[in-house]
Amino acid sequence: MEHDEVLGLRERKKLESWRSIRAAGLRLIEERGYEAVSVDEIAAAANVSRSTLFNYFASKEAIVFDPDPQQLQIWRSLMRDRPADEPLWSSLREIFLRYLSTFSDRVAVQKRLKAASPALAGSARDHSERFVADLREWVASRTPPGEEARSTLLVNVASAVMATAYTMWSPDDGFDRLLELARDNFAQTSHGLGPAGD
Repeated sequence: MEHDEVLGLRERKKLESWRSIRAAGLRLIEERGYEAVSVDEIAAAANVSRSTLFNYFASKEAIVFDPDPQQLQIWRSLMRDRPADEPLWSSLREIFLRYLSTFSDRVAVQKRLKAASPALAGSARDHSERFVADLREWVASRTPPGEEARSTLLVNVASAVMATAYTMWSPDDGFDRLLELARDNFAQTSHGLGPAGD
């Protein structure tokens, strides 16, 4: 990942440890279920001590829901890399779809856990709100005077497109199906939403 290349050796090792612990936790939870897996078992699977695990994650819940330490940089680079003359709707579609692709290893586990324990959903909501706030700032920087209402509408619609895909998706169908639903929703919205059956 290009964002890792700018890190020093110490930071890269910390990031590798963080990702190794999370990967071990997600694998065990996916295999056996959230409640059946202990923090000690995750630490053993990641080949670290319990105390080391807690240096990186405050709880078992955090292993599932905390964003990758590089996630904000990835998100911002997706915005930064869009061509300045690209229509805003096209930029939003590409940003959201490419960002979604970074969740392929954990979105199924997260959705299953939210369904089993709605209280856990708050952890993810706080992070997602931060990214949307960042997106609104980026959109504002690209919005000509007088176009603010339209730009705000496009951001809200793009967010709804992604939320709808996530709501309609079953984790049992696999990550590719979620991506397909999101793409289909963007395509339908791009063509306009008329009455059902039109």
